[in-house]
Amino acid sequence: MGVVRIIVSVIFILVSVALVILVLMQEGKTKGLGAISGAAETYWGKNKGRSMEGMLVKITRVLAVIFLLLTIVLNLSIF
Repeated sequence: MGVVRIIVSVIFILVSVALVILVLMQEGKTKGLGAISGAAETYWGKNKGRSMEGMLVKITRVLAVIFLLLTIVLNLSIF
């Protein structure tokens, strides 16, 4: 059973590193002074779900769920 724990731990570390990298790649959510003049409403602002930023958000959510599940599995005393 020690081999399974090592494999899950390695996957946990890889997911952790990927999650940190994805969070750092994302833009900030603050609009700054551009929101006052309406500069935030661009094509990419309206279609954020289909852009690269939207994909990064979706992947981050999936990795966060995997991170949470791996954390729970590693804290169980089944290994």
